[in-house]
Amino acid sequence: MNTETPRAQLEAGVLSVSGAIDAHNVVPLRAEGERLIRTAGDSLTVDLAGLSTTHSVILSMLLCWSRLAEKQGVSLTFKGAPERLVSLAALSNLEDWLQSRP
Repeated sequence: MNTETPRAQLEAGVLSVSGAIDAHNVVPLRAEGERLIRTAGDSLTVDLAGLSTTHSVILSMLLCWSRLAEKQGVSLTFKGAPERLVSLAALSNLEDWLQSRP
């Protein structure tokens, strides 16, 4: 079990997500990301390069963030998605959604 604490940090229009995210710790991370999205400007890039795990709850969290960003009028893009996360997204036909964002 990877015990690297998940984090979401906002700096200069980039929301960096890092650590080991699973079903046990995704809820507080989702809430922190939502708080940060509410403080973002017109656009925000979510950098996923720091993820140390791949889990379906990450996709769920990103979808929730996307819905909130849309409601807030924030253009949300993704970068650095690990290949395993992209492969997992493909199982739900979400790979284009995840990769079509710079």
